[in-house]
Amino acid sequence: MTEENNEVLMLMKELVDRVKALEQQVYDKDNLLMKSGMVVVDSPRPSMGVSATPTTESVSNMSWDDIHKMVENIR
Repeated sequence: MTEENNEVLMLMKELVDRVKALEQQVYDKDNLLMKSGMVVVDSPRPSMGVSATPTTESVSNMSWDDIHKMVENIR
């Protein structure tokens, strides 16, 4: 069991080292991908279109069909 744990630990360390090396290559200032614009450090953030939040008054006047449609839109 300890040999398997050691193997998994060594594999994880190797993978972490490889990811760190790849990150260093991508973020390197002299990297051609960065210069060409193919890879960017700061990407645009997605925005969520939030509609008006229904109030207790408007929900109390809704039919059950309307409430079910509203819940389906949230999912």
